[in-house]
Amino acid sequence: MVIAELKNVSRVYKSGDHELKALNEVNLSLDEGKFVVILGPSGAGKSTLLNLLGGLDSPTSGQIIVNGKDISTLTSNELAEYRASTVGFVFQFYNLIPTLTVKENVELVKEIASDAFPAEKMIEEIGLKDHMNNFPSELSGGEQQRVSIARALCKNPKILLCDEPTGALDSQTGVLVLKLLLKMARDYGKTIVIVTHNMQQATRISHKTGFFLLGELVEFGDTDDIFTDPHDERTERYI
Repeated sequence: MVIAELKNVSRVYKSGDHELKALNEVNLSLDEGKFVVILGPSGAGKSTLLNLLGGLDSPTSGQIIVNGKDISTLTSNELAEYRASTVGFVFQFYNLIPTLTVKENVELVKEIASDAFPAEKMIEEIGLKDHMNNFPSELSGGEQQRVSIARALCKNPKILLCDEPTGALDSQTGVLVLKLLLKMARDYGKTIVIVTHNMQQATRISHKTGFFLLGELVEFGDTDDIFTDPHDERTERYI
């Protein structure tokens, strides 16, 4: 089942007479419960894609259909409700509140989400049940990132958007975080979209892979197919 679809989506930023096409006529479908990796060099449009899917930005043209609704037509208040109920965010830096415990950080989302999971359940899922009352300063980087994932998932979003979630972690810890995300996609039917430069880590466990270059979606498909038989020479050069 398709949970999100971009139809001829472009995002153009203007500064005086200069125009920057961050995304150019992108068409993309995301299936429910799939783990999707978005690759590409800096400036390719990857983070712009996440911002548009997350309702943090609006397209210059085209449609973004999420759960049957065109979010590109929503008002500011409707977008705020969309962000609260439909999408979760995980960033490279954990953005935990240092004066709150693990449990209190995760519970924060209950202020905006009406269908949230119990915080204790998500903390147990990420393997930090014994650290529920610890403060962020008492956790390792990998543990803090797992807390940020629990917080994002606690509000029960349909789509989890992750911008370089392993960028501040060592390789081994990064793999553990990615496997945790895959488990959440599988066990809870969440669609996980990850933007990353670390192709070797992420593509080992992803279902789908997309490659962006200069705002264009060059190729999108099953991860195995993309890496064994890419259809575009630009993809082949990158991987």
